[in-house]
Amino acid sequence: MGLSTLDFFVIILFFLSMIIIGLWSWFRNKTLEDYFIAGGSLPWWLSGISHHVSGYSGAVFVAYAGLAYTHGFSLYIWWALTIGIAIVASAKVFPVLWVRLRKRYRIQSPLEYLVNRYNLLTQQIMAWSGVILKLFDVAAKWAAIAILLNVFTGVPLLAGILIAGGVSLIYVTFGGLWAVILTDFAQFIVQLVAGIIMFVTVVIYLGGVDSIFSFWEMLPEGHSQPFNDPYTVGFALAFLFINFLSYNGGTWNLATRYISSPDEKQSARAAYLSGALYLIWPLILFLPMWAAPVLLPGLDDPTQSYGLLTLELLPAGLIGLVLASLFANTMSMTSSDINTISAVITRDILPMLSARLKERGISLKIARVTTFSFTLLTIILASQHEHFGGVLGLIVTWFGALVGPVAVPMLFGLLPVFSRCGSAAAITSILLGFITFVLTKIITIESLALSVALPLMVSTVTYLVGGLLSRGRPVPDRVRSLMDSLNPESDQKLQK
Repeated sequence: MGLSTLDFFVIILFFLSMIIIGLWSWFRNKTLEDYFIAGGSLPWWLSGISHHVSGYSGAVFVAYAGLAYTHGFSLYIWWALTIGIAIVASAKVFPVLWVRLRKRYRIQSPLEYLVNRYNLLTQQIMAWSGVILKLFDVAAKWAAIAILLNVFTGVPLLAGILIAGGVSLIYVTFGGLWAVILTDFAQFIVQLVAGIIMFVTVVIYLGGVDSIFSFWEMLPEGHSQPFNDPYTVGFALAFLFINFLSYNGGTWNLATRYISSPDEKQSARAAYLSGALYLIWPLILFLPMWAAPVLLPGLDDPTQSYGLLTLELLPAGLIGLVLASLFANTMSMTSSDINTISAVITRDILPMLSARLKERGISLKIARVTTFSFTLLTIILASQHEHFGGVLGLIVTWFGALVGPVAVPMLFGLLPVFSRCGSAAAITSILLGFITFVLTKIITIESLALSVALPLMVSTVTYLVGGLLSRGRPVPDRVRSLMDSLNPESDQKLQK
């Protein structure tokens, strides 16, 4: 089994369309504001779709496909459902605050406001920590798409990483955020078509519409349950909190979607659209993965299940379409991440490293060099992914454990109730969260939920305690001014 000439033609046609989008976007980028936040003119429906698909990558069809094969429906509960709830529940809070930050403080990076909220040292610690985190996160996605390439074509993993990473490296360097957004939309359409085709094909193969509900009885014990050890209620609650932080802006590229919105109303609409898609679409997308133990029993490597299903069930041409959608998923997510990380490095880090850049400002050329360099580092790290626990280890363990310590002071710092949590609370919460993460890698913790959630718990408690210890101190004028500009009623609350 392998790819036909027609499959290769479909893939090449898809990539040609991506190149055309990239070239068009090159001419649209006149300023750094265009390159990093689409000039603050991103329509809500494009923003919502982009926010949604930026949560997918080839990793979903590798690592998560493996979990669907071994643990069943619980994947939807702790992943998609918790994301959807986290986004919808806070749609009128953080999306609104992010767009207000852009309008009132002219930010292009999610971290620019932190100098006013805390101080320069806190901002730099968070910037460097987040950049290192994303090195691992993006590297995991290159490794995931390389595994898919290996399943479909037999291309060695290292060559697959170089192909996927190299194509995206060129594309994201030239295109900026407009290219990322338009690619997201094209990728969403391709993913929608490919996902529905796989869904219908599997349902027919299982025996018709009734099989959607009956095939669960043929799966191993526990696969139809909402929780399946080690993905327990505690793990789902931990990931709900992690996703609350991540999808409201703790993952910086998702904050960029809101920052780029024209106004508060459109940013909230974008959040509602993204959240609704997370609640509905994975039920269709994951069904072939849940049915894989019935269709492909006894796999030695469950992470290959989705790729093998595609090769087994789909005709020539449609295999290429599905593979193109998987490429697009990864390119969408990684290019989105890289664009935002480039903004952080360009706007928040480089001016602190070079007095010349701080005085003369940053050019588009420097922004593109930064983008290129960061992407290259992720490709190098991806080639060593097995040293960090494999693809699933990078995604679940490293991402889940590290996103909290960075995101807690970043998001909570926007809320008036935490206005007395200053730089000491922020820095201490980050450091203790990271130290806890290191300890979880040294000390064996039997509970997966606890090992993933413990750094976040420590960081959150530390931040709150820091605020309580500062309760008798006055709120600094710059913080009061920030809260008052973002939250019209905050001044009165602070007075109380």
